[in-house]
Amino acid sequence: MNVDHLTDEQIDPPIRAALAEDVTGGDITSEAVIPQGLFGKAQLLVKQRGVLAGAGVAARVFKLVDANLEINRYIEDGNVIEAGDVIAEITGSVAGILKAERTALNFIQRLSGIATLTAKYVAETHDLKACIYDTRKTTPGMRMLEKYAVRMGGGTNHRLDLSDGILIKDNHIAALRATGLSLKDMVTRARKNAPAGTTVEIEVTSTKEAAESLKAGADIIMLDNMDTTEMKQVVNMARGHTKFEASGGITLDNVHQAAMTGVDIISIGALTHSAPSLDISLEVSSQTLNLL
Repeated sequence: MNVDHLTDEQIDPPIRAALAEDVTGGDITSEAVIPQGLFGKAQLLVKQRGVLAGAGVAARVFKLVDANLEINRYIEDGNVIEAGDVIAEITGSVAGILKAERTALNFIQRLSGIATLTAKYVAETHDLKACIYDTRKTTPGMRMLEKYAVRMGGGTNHRLDLSDGILIKDNHIAALRATGLSLKDMVTRARKNAPAGTTVEIEVTSTKEAAESLKAGADIIMLDNMDTTEMKQVVNMARGHTKFEASGGITLDNVHQAAMTGVDIISIGALTHSAPSLDISLEVSSQTLNLL
C-alpha cells in the first residue's frame, strides 16, 4: 500500500508544537509515581475499523520524547486496519512512553480519521472518473500532515497553499466586478499576470457564468453549490474543453450523484475539517515490565 512521504523536516515542527503545549512543565504524574528504571513494552492498538495514517508521525513523537525508545511498526499507512490490530510496539522507559502517549495518539487518531473518511468518499466514486480532492480548510499548523492523510485514504490534494495555482473565488469576483471586470476579463488578467504554466481556475454559480468562463479559457471551472441537474448541463455544454470541479454541499449521501454528472474533481472541505478521529489506544503490556 502507500508508504510515508513525509520527512522529519515536515513533521517535526507540528510535533514539537504539540509537545510544547502538553509537556512544557514535564509529566509530573509519571515523574512522581513511575520508577526511573522501569522498562517495558506498549502497543498502539486499533479499536475501530478504518484506514491508517500517521503511524510514522506517532513513532517520531516517541523518539523526540525519548531517543532511546525502540519502535517496531507492523502496519504501514494507507492500509485498512481492524479492531484488535497492533499498529506498532514501543519498547523502553515506561516514563518516556507515557510522556509521549497523548501527543502520539492525538496525531495518529486525527490523521487516521481523515484517511478513513476520505476512503469512504473514494469508495462512493470508484467506478466514475471524478477524483476526490481536499481543500485548504485544514487545522492551522497541520496542513502537510492532514493533506498527507487524505492521500493515504486515496484522495488527491488540491492547492497546498495560495501560491499553488490560481483560484478566482467569490470574493475575488465581487471585488473585481466593482472595477468593471467581467469573468472573462478576470481569467484573461490572471493568465497574463501569472507565471507561465500556472493553472487558472474560476468559481461559478450558474450555467451562464460557466459559459463565460469557458470562453475565457479557464483551465478548471469550479461549480459552486450547483444541483446535479445544472452541473450535468454545464459539463455537457463544454465536454472535453476544460475540467470541472464540483464544490459545496457534497456529502457521502450525494457524492455519487455529483460524480455521475461527469465532473473531473469533487472537492470536499469536510475531509479535513469534520473527520472524526479514529479510536486507537496505547496499552502497556504489564507482563513485560522490568525494574532495572
